[in-house]
Amino acid sequence: MSACVRIRHDHTAHTSPPSRASGIKRPHSPPPPRRGGRFRIAGADLSASITVFLIAVPMSLGLAVAMDAPLEAGLISAAVGGIVAGLLGGTPLQVSGPSAGLTVVTAELIQIYGWRTTCAITIGAGLLQILLGSLRAARGALAVSPAIVHGTLAGIGVAIALAQLHIVLGASPQSSAAANALALPEQLGRTSPAAPLIGALTIAVLVVWPRLPGRIGRAVRRLPAALASVAIATAVAAVAAPGITRVDLPSWRSHALPELPQGPVLALATAVLTVLLVASLESLLAAVAVDKLTADRAGGRTADSSPPAPDAPAAPRVQRSDLDRELRGQGIANVLAGLLGGLPVSGGAVRSSANVRAGATGRAATVLHGVWVLLAAGLLVTALEWIPLAALAALVMVVGFQMVNYAHIRNVHKHREFLVYGATITGVVLFGVLEGVAIGIAVAVAVALHRLARTRITVTDQGGQHLVVVRGQLTFLAVPRLSRALGQLPRGGDAVVELDGFFMDHAAYETIQDWSDAQTAQGGHVVFTGRSGGRIAEPASAAHSCCRPWTPWRNHHCHDRPDRSGQPVDARRAAATGAAFALEENPRADQGPAGSAGAEADARAVDAADAADAAAGSTGRSDTPGDGAAVPRRTGAHRLASGLSSFQRNTAPLVRDELARLAREGQRPSQLFITCADSRLVTSMITASGPGDLFTVRNVGNLVPPPGAEAGDDSVGAAIEYAVDVLKVESITVCGHSGCGAMQALMGTRPDTPRTSLWRWLRHGLPSLERMTSRHHAWARISGRLPADEVEQLCLTNVVQQLDHLRAHESVARRLAEGALQLHGMYFHVGEAQAYLLAEGASAGSGVDEVFDRVGPCDPNHSHPYDITDLSDPTSLTALGDPGDHAAVSVPTGAAGPADPTGSGELERTSA
Repeated sequence: MSACVRIRHDHTAHTSPPSRASGIKRPHSPPPPRRGGRFRIAGADLSASITVFLIAVPMSLGLAVAMDAPLEAGLISAAVGGIVAGLLGGTPLQVSGPSAGLTVVTAELIQIYGWRTTCAITIGAGLLQILLGSLRAARGALAVSPAIVHGTLAGIGVAIALAQLHIVLGASPQSSAAANALALPEQLGRTSPAAPLIGALTIAVLVVWPRLPGRIGRAVRRLPAALASVAIATAVAAVAAPGITRVDLPSWRSHALPELPQGPVLALATAVLTVLLVASLESLLAAVAVDKLTADRAGGRTADSSPPAPDAPAAPRVQRSDLDRELRGQGIANVLAGLLGGLPVSGGAVRSSANVRAGATGRAATVLHGVWVLLAAGLLVTALEWIPLAALAALVMVVGFQMVNYAHIRNVHKHREFLVYGATITGVVLFGVLEGVAIGIAVAVAVALHRLARTRITVTDQGGQHLVVVRGQLTFLAVPRLSRALGQLPRGGDAVVELDGFFMDHAAYETIQDWSDAQTAQGGHVVFTGRSGGRIAEPASAAHSCCRPWTPWRNHHCHDRPDRSGQPVDARRAAATGAAFALEENPRADQGPAGSAGAEADARAVDAADAADAAAGSTGRSDTPGDGAAVPRRTGAHRLASGLSSFQRNTAPLVRDELARLAREGQRPSQLFITCADSRLVTSMITASGPGDLFTVRNVGNLVPPPGAEAGDDSVGAAIEYAVDVLKVESITVCGHSGCGAMQALMGTRPDTPRTSLWRWLRHGLPSLERMTSRHHAWARISGRLPADEVEQLCLTNVVQQLDHLRAHESVARRLAEGALQLHGMYFHVGEAQAYLLAEGASAGSGVDEVFDRVGPCDPNHSHPYDITDLSDPTSLTALGDPGDHAAVSVPTGAAGPADPTGSGELERTSA
């Protein structure tokens, strides 16, 4: 059993049970009363809020300048986004404010409809966001192809950069990205040096600030690069260019509020949908990326996947995002921002990443940042009016360049979707956001259809045997060419059909299957292979066993009961799903007659089988065709004989050579595996092991009697001695499981319990029961949550206690002292098919942390394709861009998916 997971040490365990005041409850005690929803402010949240505030003020003013909106509108949106979305949103660490992705859209709306109507459009988009969030449609927004999403953001970034470049050059931007690009040469010819130099200084500080070396550099880098660049540019402009154009904040008395929208209804509806689409996508993608960044922080990982320091404090745990709540919170914030005359609001990647990196632990940091912005809008007007517009424009221009992420380009190119990405960028830049998204979707559909229909078929004569090579997907569009190619082969001849594709529809499947049957009937021999030449398994015959030879553990219901036709119901279902099991074990099997088309056709057979079961009722029997009499279930003897026959027919030919080798060489297992006799634990399946891998001991309750126990308990001790001294195993694993009947019986033991054989055996578990109730041992627990109930608590504690018994055996103690043996504790949750390993210190008996950590999959590509960047750290602009760049980062704990309801950020999922 190889567990490809790094066990994290949880240094938060208590050496003694906590008091009632701690709020931690024993697994069999009533839950503590929930405290009122008090707003707690930690020191880390206070410092993080100041950091985000120092980034948000120049960013908000810069985006207002880019949109040609009232400057105070940017501050209003930053305050509303921080306070309202921070309190009501579903992502605690996400910071909302003026939307960079809506810069081009909002600027166009202001130019066409005016400022007050644009505010009304923002209100309409917010109402639709509330509606979609209430309908739980947030997850659906993430179904858009990443190439289209990244292409849209990149196109917006190009448009932002072109527009702000004109302001950096001391002029005003044009009405569209294309016009800005065409007017650029003329603008360069009549530019005064003051504004470009201030803009260049701002960009230089942005780039250099995070790279300042030495102790002084580390100290000054605590100030965000965005604030430092604007502050330095402002100071230089005050001395060297006093006449440069600066921020002009009008009086709040003249601030414009929304009015009823005026204009064509269809155009206004399109505008509302555009704002809705871009703001929602930007917020939801940022929320997903914040989850990933938070999980990396919780796991002690940084952008470069460097391990945490051994003495580093544990990162705070943050609740996982609720995307529907986040969408509703963004909608409410947009409604209020529009009513107050602010810019559209969305979750911001720059501000959110800065918030996470600054150590924020909850909503307090986001809300406080909004409070600081609100105070600055009222008290720091004079200071803000010293900022040069060129500095703000340069700041926003860098944001635009960051939205064109090289990691995204490389990723979509790797997946052969660059055409979709490029078409989306071009459409956004030339025509607008909504038009660009529509163009991207159209190109994506065209590319998918082209790939689906592109099939190359060649036939080669290899001296009496014909080779048919099929490249691409087999759909009904390729059936005419496929039929012509197969028709050219001599009837009754031998042929090899090489299939290189991942999809075959029903029409193509029937064409190949009918031709293969005809060739075989006329004396020919047909072999189906994949591109590598490996033979693809043929479909299960009705006359053969119902179950696939590579899934013998699935056979336990194949011969239970017949259906109306006399065939066993579960046998028929297993035959129907045989192709699906083939795909599970043989990734190329979907390219043959037993492939995806077979699975597609057989899925309907499964539905038919289920319908027949429903018609027959749930009485545990099926009726015969004629008289309706009940047919009894197969007896144990029949089931055993059927299973053995199935093994001899299907599985034995596959494993005979390996078993013959083991018979010649003898067994050399590397592990002793001690587990419960429970029938639901299939040790070879959950450990992905085969013959000769595990020396297994199974007993009721996975108990290890200590040395010197009463007579009659020598069997387990003998197995341990044989495994350690004779077989020289390298590790011993004690594996408990959920819902253990032995632990339930142990908890129900009373003084008057009859002294049966079961009782005499379970007395070896009494130390586990005493350990669980003792106040001198830390509670064994699953990382990220307390045990579900007292039975699960005892199951976990029992594993730890049996490891103590194991270490008391002389042979085990000797090998441990030599460093030639390792002990492992394991817990398997049957209902979740989820394995947990005990922390190394507790397994070795040298630690106090009795924590079972979830085992995760060894797949480096489970990171989310979306990223966020930190403007205050240009070195991390592509840190999270390409999942392929982070082989060391597994699925973040907390974004992990349905198997981690706690969202704690500590657990990783396993697949056997």
